Amino acid sequence: MQEGDTILRELILLLAVSLPITFLFHKMRLPALVGFLITGIVLGPHGAALVTDTSVVERLAEIGVVLLLFTIGLEFSLEDIMRSSRQLFVGGGLQVSLTIAAVTGIALYFGFPPPQAVFFGFLASLSSTAIVLKMYSDRAELDSAHGRLATGVLLFQDIAVVPMMLLLPVLGQAAAEGGVTTLSIITTLTQAILGIVVVFLAARRIVPFLLHHVIRLRNREIFFLLVVLLCMGTAWITYSLGLSLALGAFLSGLIISESEYSHHIVANIMPFRDYFASIFFISIGMLLQTGYFASNWVLVIGMTSALIVTKTVLVIATARVLRYPMRNAVLTGLGLAQIGEFAFLLAQQGAGKGLITGDIYQLFVDTSILSMLVTPLIVQIGPSLIANLPAGPAPREKGDVCTLMGHTIIAGYGLNGRNLAKTLKATHIPYVVLEVNADTIRKARAEGEPIIYGDITREDVFARAGVACAKVVVFAISDFAATRLALRLVRRMNPSIFILVRTRYAAEVDELLKLGADQVIPEEFETSIEIFSRVLHQYHVPGNVIANQINLVRFGGYQMLRGISLDQEKIGRIAALFAGATVDNIQIDPQAPSVGKTLTQLDLRKATGATVIAIVRNGEAIKNPGPDFAIQGDDILVLLGGHKELDEAVNLLTRGIVEQ
Repeated sequence: MQEGDTILRELILLLAVSLPITFLFHKMRLPALVGFLITGIVLGPHGAALVTDTSVVERLAEIGVVLLLFTIGLEFSLEDIMRSSRQLFVGGGLQVSLTIAAVTGIALYFGFPPPQAVFFGFLASLSSTAIVLKMYSDRAELDSAHGRLATGVLLFQDIAVVPMMLLLPVLGQAAAEGGVTTLSIITTLTQAILGIVVVFLAARRIVPFLLHHVIRLRNREIFFLLVVLLCMGTAWITYSLGLSLALGAFLSGLIISESEYSHHIVANIMPFRDYFASIFFISIGMLLQTGYFASNWVLVIGMTSALIVTKTVLVIATARVLRYPMRNAVLTGLGLAQIGEFAFLLAQQGAGKGLITGDIYQLFVDTSILSMLVTPLIVQIGPSLIANLPAGPAPREKGDVCTLMGHTIIAGYGLNGRNLAKTLKATHIPYVVLEVNADTIRKARAEGEPIIYGDITREDVFARAGVACAKVVVFAISDFAATRLALRLVRRMNPSIFILVRTRYAAEVDELLKLGADQVIPEEFETSIEIFSRVLHQYHVPGNVIANQINLVRFGGYQMLRGISLDQEKIGRIAALFAGATVDNIQIDPQAPSVGKTLTQLDLRKATGATVIAIVRNGEAIKNPGPDFAIQGDDILVLLGGHKELDEAVNLLTRGIVEQ
């Protein structure tokens, strides 16, 4: 009972301290995960020592890691690979390889054995998926060029954790015995791979069967218990085979991701994952020894700085290989310059195999946590750091300045850019597209699109696009910082050009207008317009009144529902008039009793309450037919009325009677 009280007390402390810290970070628009790290530092045995027995926290953290990798497996799909294959395989593979090679070389230079040197490279190659994606999501930069590249690299890192885990026993054996034979490497990897294959194939046959039959029960509790069982059970099986719990969780998520129930599972498991994942980050914070940091703060800060610089440079090199502009390359490098959460998982397993011990382990912990803590600051100041970057030589592109006249320049070839290009092509309006994604450019050029590779913050790029002779520039990208820089540039190069800007938030409108935009379309605002217009439509508010409200909102300072409106009595009468009304069609049989009769003779409205609003004859629509209009065989009558009224009208037209 005393042990239970201790566990409950520590959980209450974790929640009580993490809640205000997380709230503070939310207000500062910083990732909550950073707040969890600070919570762990404050509460841990090396801080205020409010939690001295960390075993309970560590056990809960293990559950958090399992659920974290499980959801990553759930969200992983072949579609993701195909959509960002270049960023994932080339970008991610190059970043991980370069980082491992660089850190291994540095470690060997300082006299570390090769197994440990390679292991240090593993740790340094991983960045924080949770922190980076959260930051980019909050800043609406996931769809930007650097956001897409960072996402691809992070996804590759998450996948790379799996073979790294498989190689840990090999590295541990090499460190313990002073070397390792090729045969032992092959044997270890073969056993691990065979174990994974067996688990994967067995689960692929069993899991869909179980999910299908449990779903048929329509019992949420049973379904949730099955998902937890599959996750934890697969993790335990892989652990029993000498692998890791996290690897098994990833495999189970990957298996379930192929089913049609994956999105439903993610929605159910997410709250539990977030809670236990928060415990995991708190447990990481508890690992930091404040005494060690106080005694070695120069070394820790120096290592953190060296880590950030090294990873930034290597990511920039990777991005440049993929032909990303320097601006996007630097932003990506700054975003991925920290140590990731899965590095702690590797470090804990590596410590058990003698790959990292003592002060080296503590130096890793302090450096990693510090790199995570400074990441939000680095990402926030990144745009200002690159604002004055020299342009440098531009990639050579075919095309002369002003080969077009009065054309439109589209900056960004995402969903909005593609739809605009299709419309311009259909209306025979000339246009040029600017894009930095090499895969997108290759595909667009294969489709015959006039697309140019180039960073929109560069003057020479807009010069090649013929901005001096263009009529309109449309910024259809998600990168707000790049849009601001490019907007100033375009307005300076062509003061008379019409500039239309797409942005995500209405709060950014005023700044963009001051910078020179003629019109700004905030996505969140246009969504609100679509919502209220459809709501008003359901209340049968006249279309001209709805259109008037939309115009007032868009062009009258974005103030909702000003000016002309209908009073509630009028709206009520309109709603009452059309409530329950529907439209239906009926084709008249040539032998029907209504054939040859006029609408006056039928007197459909008086007899049934339904109204003929149109008649289709020989493929042509006749709107609002007059009272002398005669019905013919094969006519299609369009009727307006309630369900009961329409039924009575059908009986009258086809049978000549009205049921009472």
